[in-house]
Amino acid sequence: MSPMTSMQRVLTALSHREPDRVPLFLLLTMHGAKEMGLGIREYFNTARNVVEGQLRLREKFKHDCLYTFFYAAVEVEAWGGEVIYRDDGPPNSGQPLIGSPERIRQLSAPDVRNTPCLRKVLDAIAGLKAQVGDTVPIIGVVMSPFSLPVMQMGFAPYLDLLHERPLEFERLLLLNEAFCVEWANAQLDAGATAICYFDPMSSPTMVPRTKYLETGFPCAKRMLAAIKGPVAIHFASGRCLPIADLVSRTGAAVVGVSNEEDLAETKSAFAGKASILGNLNGLAMRGWDPAKAERNVRRAVAKAAAGGGFLLAENHGEIPFQVPDDVLHAIGEATRKWGQYPIRLDIHD
Repeated sequence: MSPMTSMQRVLTALSHREPDRVPLFLLLTMHGAKEMGLGIREYFNTARNVVEGQLRLREKFKHDCLYTFFYAAVEVEAWGGEVIYRDDGPPNSGQPLIGSPERIRQLSAPDVRNTPCLRKVLDAIAGLKAQVGDTVPIIGVVMSPFSLPVMQMGFAPYLDLLHERPLEFERLLLLNEAFCVEWANAQLDAGATAICYFDPMSSPTMVPRTKYLETGFPCAKRMLAAIKGPVAIHFASGRCLPIADLVSRTGAAVVGVSNEEDLAETKSAFAGKASILGNLNGLAMRGWDPAKAERNVRRAVAKAAAGGGFLLAENHGEIPFQVPDDVLHAIGEATRKWGQYPIRLDIHD
């Protein structure tokens, strides 16, 4: 089989057929700053830096996507919240912008196309689209309206709201839903191929299935129906198997899989309904050597690659800044070695 473009490879896998090899999604964000010789804050200061960083990373590691996720807190920043930068990790949200449930009544959603921090993301997507056209998938990102309040309020106050203040919870959810749809569709309009819908709060790692049925599940169904492009649901290393039957009904084309769950079992649970993405352990990856990287890639390919419907990736949605280049190179080389179709590995390899 002649080599495919990354877009052809990914689309073939997502149609549950076998491409030339397993698609590799290295979800790199901060590593672009290293490539540019910049600090993380300076790197994310302009769309031009992110465009150049993403192109250099793909050229270097030969993976199959461009990732326009700046940092999770960019959405909180758009709502007027504080962002705290680190020299060796992702920018994070600072003091919660919602100090009390009463504050929710005064909130209004930002204009996604004219808010500077979001405008940079849209410009980065458009810049990458101009460079690669339809040859490489460009992955945009939104936070689930059900998960975003963790950063807007802080964890404990949000749990109190969820369980004890139903009226304010509904008001915040509706505000975040309107923002989420507008933000996702603006990224698609700018040139994103698909949207990654991060929803860690919906994972059974965080809330019981009964609470998901009442909250995150109907929210996800509404959001995915309103987003005008393909969507991957990602639980940011949280588990998904106990709610696989529900996630399958959201309309997600792809589901991110936790390293805590078995790839073969998860693929079987979503068979014919969604492709799976995962599940290399990003945190552990910081201490891998090339040999261990190859063993983990080989194990993942053996468990999930046959028949397509599988994208190899790290399990959290953002590879830590400390993961060294030789490990990333080894992941790419092992994917090209063991991920050629037809797969020669047994599920027990």
